[in-house]
Amino acid sequence: MKPTIAPTETLSPDIISAIRRALEEDIGRGDVTTNSIVLPEASMGGQIIAKQAGVVAGLDVAHATYLLLAPDVSLIGFVAEGAQVEKWQVLAAVSGPARALLTAERTALNFVGRMSGIATLTRQFVDKVAGTQATILDTRKTAPGLRALDKLAVRRGGGQNHRAGLYDMILIKDNHIDYAGSLTEAVRRARAADTGLVIEVEARTLEDVQAALALGVERILLDNMSIECMRQAVMLSAGRARLEASGNVSSDNVRQVAETGVDYISVGALTHSARAFDVSFDWKPQRAAASAS
Repeated sequence: MKPTIAPTETLSPDIISAIRRALEEDIGRGDVTTNSIVLPEASMGGQIIAKQAGVVAGLDVAHATYLLLAPDVSLIGFVAEGAQVEKWQVLAAVSGPARALLTAERTALNFVGRMSGIATLTRQFVDKVAGTQATILDTRKTAPGLRALDKLAVRRGGGQNHRAGLYDMILIKDNHIDYAGSLTEAVRRARAADTGLVIEVEARTLEDVQAALALGVERILLDNMSIECMRQAVMLSAGRARLEASGNVSSDNVRQVAETGVDYISVGALTHSARAFDVSFDWKPQRAAASAS
């Protein structure tokens, strides 16, 4: 069987740091079980197997996890990142030093499971809005310390990322507006800071939408608006600003939201409520694992 995995982007330093932290958390002073039972020179092989149907993400992250313990671990993927797979499908063959494979196993599978769960849920939302102009976005509701991984999983599921953090876009939310005294004053202060960044304003009412449009704001977030209010906001904007629907979006209503004509739909559930994808590592004799490639 020839591997069909597609090349993926280079993993960012943030992701490598997250992998290191995860390994340190799990290994601590050492894997006492593996080190007691497995000889230092032993080699082994195995397969990563999907135990459910869904969308795969994170095999390259799993490989990086193994490599941090042993540079000669081989991982041959049989599916591309973002591919739809079936239950019991073999995702990858892994071989190398037995101690490294057993010690890194849970951390590697945790990454694949979390990322594939996010990618699977993201694909469900993306498929629901197919044929509309709406783009599915994530939010900052990610696991602390795992944002780069969570957002990578969203991309591999077919969604797109909103801002990476508080530093790459100005998003004026309700508390900022209330503190400044008005939407107009909040926008004035943001522009006076002269950051050169895109400004998005949260609108709670159609009056807020009108005020933001009058100020020439580039993006407007429609916060918890009804379907009818969103339709009216789209008509008011008439293409002058990019509109983002946010709040109480579910798989049941996301199609209705998309059909209002908004440009973006942000869904916090993609990263805060995705169920982990069920994967396992099954040991195989070294020769069998090698022949799979």
